[in-house]
Amino acid sequence: MSPSPQPSGSVRSASAVNEQIRELWLRAGGTLSAEERVEYEKLVMEWAAAVRCGVGEAA
Repeated sequence: MSPSPQPSGSVRSASAVNEQIRELWLRAGGTLSAEERVEYEKLVMEWAAAVRCGVGEAA
């Protein structure tokens, strides 16, 4: 089951979203199903928004 989406106006850090993307790939074993692909695309969009807003964390 996919994690609940973040409420509108709530912005997670880019690193937090990146971690969720990594977990998705690990769970999927490197090959995404159609449902996982949709989740991945949403996460990438969220990650890009966090990067644009400067909500990243120092590596």
